[in-house]
Amino acid sequence: MRPNKQLLLTLMACCNYLISIAQTNSSAQKIRLNQVGFYPDAEKKAIVTSADTGKFYLQTSLGQSVFTGRLVLDTQPAFSGKQMAVANFTKFVTPGTYRIFIPLMGYSYPFNIKPSIHKSVADATIKAFYYQRASLPLAEKYAGKWHRAAGHPDNKVLIHASAANNKRPEGTIISSRRGWYDAGDYNKYIVNSGISTATLLLLYEDFPGYMNTVKLNIPESNNQLPDILDEVIWNLRWMLTMQDPNDGGVYHKLTNTKFDAMIMPDKAVKPRYVVQKGTAATLDFAAVTAQAARILKKFHHQLPGLADSCLKASLQAYSWALKNPNVIYDQDLMNKKFKPEITTGAYGDKYFADELIWAASELYVTTGKEEYLKTVIAGDDPKMLLPAWGNVKLLGYYSLIKKQPHTHPLLEIEARVLNFARDLSFNADKNAYQTVMGKSANNFNWGSNSNAANQGILLIKAYQLTHDKRYLNCALANLDYLLGRNGSGYSYITGYGSKSTMNPHHRPSTADGIVEPIPGLMAGGPNPGMQDGVKVPSIAPDEAYVDDDRAYAVNEVAINWNAPVAYLANAIEALQKDFGRR
Repeated sequence: MRPNKQLLLTLMACCNYLISIAQTNSSAQKIRLNQVGFYPDAEKKAIVTSADTGKFYLQTSLGQSVFTGRLVLDTQPAFSGKQMAVANFTKFVTPGTYRIFIPLMGYSYPFNIKPSIHKSVADATIKAFYYQRASLPLAEKYAGKWHRAAGHPDNKVLIHASAANNKRPEGTIISSRRGWYDAGDYNKYIVNSGISTATLLLLYEDFPGYMNTVKLNIPESNNQLPDILDEVIWNLRWMLTMQDPNDGGVYHKLTNTKFDAMIMPDKAVKPRYVVQKGTAATLDFAAVTAQAARILKKFHHQLPGLADSCLKASLQAYSWALKNPNVIYDQDLMNKKFKPEITTGAYGDKYFADELIWAASELYVTTGKEEYLKTVIAGDDPKMLLPAWGNVKLLGYYSLIKKQPHTHPLLEIEARVLNFARDLSFNADKNAYQTVMGKSANNFNWGSNSNAANQGILLIKAYQLTHDKRYLNCALANLDYLLGRNGSGYSYITGYGSKSTMNPHHRPSTADGIVEPIPGLMAGGPNPGMQDGVKVPSIAPDEAYVDDDRAYAVNEVAINWNAPVAYLANAIEALQKDFGRR
């Protein structure tokens, strides 16, 4: 029988496609780019891990070349000492699915060019908080194949000896339901919850128009609130239960005595405790509840009384902190005095000037009372640090620079924020991966990816203040970093990209028997410290990553890491039209 010519051509095309895919798998590691894709009018870059200066081609899935460019050597080598080259195809704006092809090297992973390219990632990074909910079964309607039984009702939580007083003696049972699991474990920590909740509230406050349109398919999606606020409120209502109603102080955390095994939430049934009150937790609580009060006040019909309750709780917490300005949560010392011993995450902090500035800033913006601004100015320090659970001053500054009209002290704070952003972005396009994140080896610590995301927030704030697109482009480049344009070649957001994190240190993702991890979670990222004892393939700072669920020093997830990437991805989506403006 004579073969059909068209069939042969089709088979040949399929074979060539499969061969190209195989080549992609072996070569794509050498071509680092945002594995999700690019906006038509924004910058588009790939980094090639060789000193090649030849041509590169942008090709369709059928192998048709639609753009040709020349690789340009970076002016600085990577931290590993390797020389890199840049494939810049910013000028190509036609939507579609493409790959980079480099002769003698091969193909990149496929990616798309289209408007709203990061919409699904942006949604997923917020939806990830739904998967972290305690005290609630996750129904298949909302959670898909990751549906699960409820864990930790937390309606019978014990007052630990360290938290006991005359009105709530040791062993008193309280209810402290709801909230988000902190990270890969099942405990709930006020200090880390504070910065996470605040960052999501900041996202809503900065981009209310866009965030009002975001639908996440969560149980509350059909009510009259934006979904992001519904998610925040799940955690906020838990935080309110962590305040002692008798004196206004706030318990540091709600926890088991030790970490659970890698089991599902409903199988983790050990007794739970609230432990010692502390100045850090109480001031963080005061800041978040003050911030929530002014935002939720606009929804008083949907949430009657909640904004007022938040402000009242904030004022009580602030008052307790002023009376107890140096109550340190020292877990080792606590365990020497009280039993049972608590060995879960400490989140210990010995310096509270930044927490006081944050709380006073939020109360000033919410109430307008000058006494709070005077506290900010009195405790101010010109040193600037990116937000982290132990460094929260900049969160207060973010709120202050939005308040109008600007008084002289606020203008000074705004100038300091802009100088910080200017210093971060200076010469970012000169390093190996052409991102702000790649400028300093010091960024690659535990939770390094949150540094990239928090840098992005700072750059977005600078763009909002100045309308200088350099800041917006640098923020987008940091998102490119998180989605694959980096030293390891991974997309660090689960479920997004051809080579994304598959084995996070996250109990539900490990114990549920499903191959794919819960989507939208951001891995901690490169960290050469190896505090978990798991060897990473390279100790070059930006390559020190392994996709292993045992490797909590690089591959755990945490709400304080997911919140800034949620801000960054959603802010970029909200601002996407600005990339086309000259």
